[in-house]
Amino acid sequence: MKKYLVQFKPFLIFVSIFFLTYIILTILYKFYLNSYQVNDLDDISIFVGKNIEALLRFFDYNVIVQKSSQNPWLEIILNNLFLARIIEGCNAVSVMILFVSFVAAFSGKFKKTALFILFGIVSIYILNVLRIALLVVLLYKFPENNKLIHDIIFPLIIYGYVFLLWIFWINRFSKYAK
Repeated sequence: MKKYLVQFKPFLIFVSIFFLTYIILTILYKFYLNSYQVNDLDDISIFVGKNIEALLRFFDYNVIVQKSSQNPWLEIILNNLFLARIIEGCNAVSVMILFVSFVAAFSGKFKKTALFILFGIVSIYILNVLRIALLVVLLYKFPENNKLIHDIIFPLIIYGYVFLLWIFWINRFSKYAK
């Protein structure tokens, strides 16, 4: 048994750090979400909605992002047409938690790891805002492709980007890059 523990030590360390980080961050995020009332939307999701609205207005779209009067989501109205809603899951925090957990598990030097995590979180946030704004425009122009756009293309964008960040991290900065 000891032979296998020695042989698989790097893998076991990776898995342990990954799951420990993931569990701790997920629990902290759940505490954050539980601080809101049942029909309230969290501040991160509201901030995402404000950024989407500002971005679409910057590109001259007639857009309103407003809190639903009875539900915990934001409604996105483009040219007086309700197109989408932003729920808590749209804020990409769960994707950020997954990203951070992986980078921590393949950590390198503390400063590089911390800076890469910060860069990753900020870039994932920005990509997510761009992604949702583009989603709204595409839903307006191509409503018949709703399922394809929302369920396939847009998850591929965010998860594909995170995967590329992971590959870059492993090859350039992690302690396993050697």
